[in-house]
Amino acid sequence: MEVRLLRAFVTLDDHRTFGATAEVLSITQPALTKQIQALEAQVGGLLFKRGRHGAEPTELGRALLPDAREIVERADALALRARRIADGGTGHLSIGFGMSSIDLAPRHVAEFRRRHPGIGVTLDDMSSSVQVERVRRGELDAGYIRLPAADGLKVLELSSDTLALACPPDRDRRPPVDPTDVGAAMEEYGLVQLTRARGPGLAGQVDAYLAACGLHPDVVQHADDLQTVLALVAAGVGAALVPERVRGIAPAHVSITPIDHPAARWQVGVVWDPDRPPRALTTFLEVVRALARP
Repeated sequence: MEVRLLRAFVTLDDHRTFGATAEVLSITQPALTKQIQALEAQVGGLLFKRGRHGAEPTELGRALLPDAREIVERADALALRARRIADGGTGHLSIGFGMSSIDLAPRHVAEFRRRHPGIGVTLDDMSSSVQVERVRRGELDAGYIRLPAADGLKVLELSSDTLALACPPDRDRRPPVDPTDVGAAMEEYGLVQLTRARGPGLAGQVDAYLAACGLHPDVVQHADDLQTVLALVAAGVGAALVPERVRGIAPAHVSITPIDHPAARWQVGVVWDPDRPPRALTTFLEVVRALARP
């Protein structure tokens, strides 16, 4: 199957309208329709059905989307790696980051770009486990991950993070003043959780904390990204256990209360493969070290 057709497939799922998707792909709507029809002919069934709310994936479409996304992402990573090899590895860096570095990585990259405008940087959001895998394959130059790191990777420890209780706005109720009184809040509100596939590291941290405290909250809804989790909290759907660093992206009226418990804390750092670092990575790490100093 052509990557071009798979890209049209996943982009249409992201935007759900042919007009918006065609604009993103810089093609005409008839051309997009032909690409989707060509892919449907190859797989032997309809991938989307059109309705009042745009293009909705069929059961076949939903089943094929995860594999299609992976192929498109791998193709993009391969193209990026090829460009880096072609230019000697000096003109571009590919950096990964996750929820625990949502404030660190963008700040570091912005300062690096200010100091070294001739070196391009791609910054992509992904889980720590995916970052480690791509660093090992040479598809990422470095990643901001939840520590400890896998064997064989170099590590620069940066800071710590902790779980925090995100509570919905409610004039008649207040979030617990004592961060250890989390169980009562979760019993009152229920728990909104990030899907395990989207954030396996966070899910593992939440599991460890709940087990250490003997808590068994009712999960009222799952979401595929942290901003949706926080939006659901803001809407009063439930409370959530999130990294304290998301305070910067949380709605103003959602309370974020850090949890003071050993099982709620972890370290954050940058990792890279010492066997094949591009020359620009050394310069990037110098900037990171300078910003990380007290």
